[in-house]
Amino acid sequence: MNGSRIAAVGHYQPAKVLTNEDLAGLVDTSDEWIRSRVGIRTRHIAGPDEPVDELAAHAAAKALAAAGLTPADIDLVLVATSTAVDRSPNMAARVAARLGIPSPAAMDINVVCAGFTHALATADHTVRAGAATRALVIGADKMTDVTDWTDRTTCVLVGDGAGAAVVEACPAGEEPGIGPVLWGSVPEMGHAVRIEGTPSRFAQEGQSVYRWATTKLPPIARQACERAGLAPEDLAGVVLHQANLRIIEPLATKIGAVNAVVARDVVDSGNTSAASIPLAFSKLVERGEISTGDPVLLFGFGGNLSYAGQVVRCP
Repeated sequence: MNGSRIAAVGHYQPAKVLTNEDLAGLVDTSDEWIRSRVGIRTRHIAGPDEPVDELAAHAAAKALAAAGLTPADIDLVLVATSTAVDRSPNMAARVAARLGIPSPAAMDINVVCAGFTHALATADHTVRAGAATRALVIGADKMTDVTDWTDRTTCVLVGDGAGAAVVEACPAGEEPGIGPVLWGSVPEMGHAVRIEGTPSRFAQEGQSVYRWATTKLPPIARQACERAGLAPEDLAGVVLHQANLRIIEPLATKIGAVNAVVARDVVDSGNTSAASIPLAFSKLVERGEISTGDPVLLFGFGGNLSYAGQVVRCP
């Protein structure tokens, strides 16, 4: 097979915006404290009547429209999420039902913050193998459902949203638009980022995650570029998991992507877990900050201390 490419992207965020000043009324914090430690100004919050599959379906519908496709053109739906409330039907089946996609393979992928890049690689491999022709790959999370609003170290971080990509086979003779994935994990340190308990709550060991992300991940991200046959300075864009501006900026610098636009959507959206990469990527495309054919590094990391990254061509 010739490989696959991203045909189009789309994103969606709930209308309600929660500011740092709003949070200061809930816990002992301030706008200055939050900005100085994580760089976040605002985040979007879904209401009780906005489930994860609704966020996902909105983003997916936008990606389909941008690709000029109909639901009937899709035969694989992958949803990366860690905030599904129910076990069955899964999020992918719920999204397919909302959009009217007939008889797709429908799977959820839970790799928390690295979920979208894992799902994108899975779609690429599936299309390459000829087991699917076009896939909807979605990252969607409602982190506010698993947030302890009395914990100022975590409640200031999170937001809700979704991002989506349409993946399809490349035409004959065209270079692959999705590069080889580099993925892995540090399972013995899975306790560093958790969503567990009854009710489920998000917790993390912030300093451990910061040290790991800023010291261990730069060479891994550079290897993802090497697998795509590019040097970091060849990149036009870098979209890292939008965890914390104090992680994104040093990590981008250490990767060496000196000519790239670096996504900083965390400032306006907070940490949206699996949604963060497709959400930020879609915004860069929508604003014209990257152009069709540009090489962009997508690199997810976080929960399970998992990571996955690949270089893609901008749709």
